[in-house]
Amino acid sequence: MGQSLVKNYVHIVFSTKYREPSIRPPYDQELYTYLGKICRALESPALKIGSYFDHVHILCMLSKKIALMKLLEELKSHSSKWMKSKDESLQHFYWQNGYGAFSVNPSEVGAVEAYISRQHEHHRLKGFQDEFRLFLKKYQVEYDERYVWD
Repeated sequence: MGQSLVKNYVHIVFSTKYREPSIRPPYDQELYTYLGKICRALESPALKIGSYFDHVHILCMLSKKIALMKLLEELKSHSSKWMKSKDESLQHFYWQNGYGAFSVNPSEVGAVEAYISRQHEHHRLKGFQDEFRLFLKKYQVEYDERYVWD
C-alpha cells in the first residue's frame, strides 16, 4: 500500500494552572484564533475551540505527521507565552501540566462542536473538575485523583 490514510478527530481539554479563571474577554477569542493557528501550522486543523474561564477545549483533526504529545507541547508553550504578552495581569499565566485527549467518532463531531460552543452555559451548572471526571468515566480512563489536578 503506497498511501497512509488517516482521519483522527481528537477532543483536547486542559486547564489553567490551579484552575485560575484567566481566560476572559477580550483575550479569549484571540486565544482561540492563536491556538487555531498553531494547530494549522502543525497540520492538525482545529474544527472548534472554546473555553470557560479556567480551561480550554480543542476539537482538531490530528495530523499523521505529529505525535499528540508534541501537538500539546506546542499549543501550551506558545499560547502561554502569548497570553503573558497580552496584559500585565496575565504575567503569571500558566497551563496545567497535564491534559485530556479523547478520540471522537466522525459521527459525533457535530455534537462535540456544539458542546464546545456551549461552555459558558454548561459551566453554570458544573465545574471543570466534575466535567473532566465525567470525560474520564465516559472514556473509561483509569486515573489517580491525586495526580490529575495541579
